[in-house]
Amino acid sequence: MQSDLGIDIGTSNTRIFTAGKGIAVNEPSCIAVENEQIRAAGQNAYEMLGRTSEKKQVISPIKEGVIADFTSAEDMLVIFLKRLLTSSIVMPKAVLCVPSEMTEVEKGAFASLILGTGIRRAGMIKEPVAAAMGAGIDIESPHGAFVVSLGGGMADMAVISLGGTAVTGTVRCAGDAMDNEIIRYIKKTYNILIGKRTAEQAKINAGSVISGTVSGTYTIKGKCMITGMPVKVDIDAEELVAPLSKTGIVIAEKIKDMLVNTPPELIGDIHNDGIVLTGGLAGLRGMDKLIENTVGLKARIAEEPELCAVKGSGMALSYMSGRRSKINPIISISN
Repeated sequence: MQSDLGIDIGTSNTRIFTAGKGIAVNEPSCIAVENEQIRAAGQNAYEMLGRTSEKKQVISPIKEGVIADFTSAEDMLVIFLKRLLTSSIVMPKAVLCVPSEMTEVEKGAFASLILGTGIRRAGMIKEPVAAAMGAGIDIESPHGAFVVSLGGGMADMAVISLGGTAVTGTVRCAGDAMDNEIIRYIKKTYNILIGKRTAEQAKINAGSVISGTVSGTYTIKGKCMITGMPVKVDIDAEELVAPLSKTGIVIAEKIKDMLVNTPPELIGDIHNDGIVLTGGLAGLRGMDKLIENTVGLKARIAEEPELCAVKGSGMALSYMSGRRSKINPIISISN
């Protein structure tokens, strides 16, 4: 018997939860293509990023939280599923995380994607709701919870109560936008060209959105714009605060705007409990403090924040099986 699946296809990573086994797939969301043939997917494809030839390219099919290249997204998901499924005759049920705010076209694309893999009974769950479940929040309670999912392509946030979302908000820039800001900063300040992987590693190893939380130097290697030769430079880690905080401030201000539009009774709950941060970007140095300083409320990072959404999508499978019936957060996309 096939294990049912919880699926989180993010801009940076795709994660798949299998019932009874936990996280079975946790790989970068990319594929490598050569002469229209797929050569690698996930981590193996990511290792080729920035190192491809004119015949081979690495494609990231998810941009800003939504599907940018449908064919590549479907190919990538099929490859990941083949690693897990022992039979194509009896397909499992699946719950797919999706943005809390999306157009009908984007919703249709996600539905077509999951059904295109051969899965015939599936549902969608809003990312912040899944993240809340994965963070241990009781979404069925008549109690307001403010959850922010900070990923690579977007910051997706919602005030949740009684299994639904009272207020939602999306910022279509997050971790990837920060990487791009580092690339621009190094280019403008040092006349050095660096790639996305180098920028991402700088963000992870030495990045912060608040001054005073990092110290020391970090070595950046790239290509000199003047000579075209390989070059490296040691930068003060504090230098990365300015480029990274640009995106951080945008996210924090969106959270502040959402609080303004939140009903008074739910605001009281959020004031007591604070804001819960999930997603890989939640762990960036100073992110919680930047949000606290902007909105005046406590922000706490969930345990294993990058896994909250996929864990929650796995937990949501119980709604599809009928084991839960009081409140159903699942959006059905198939019979």
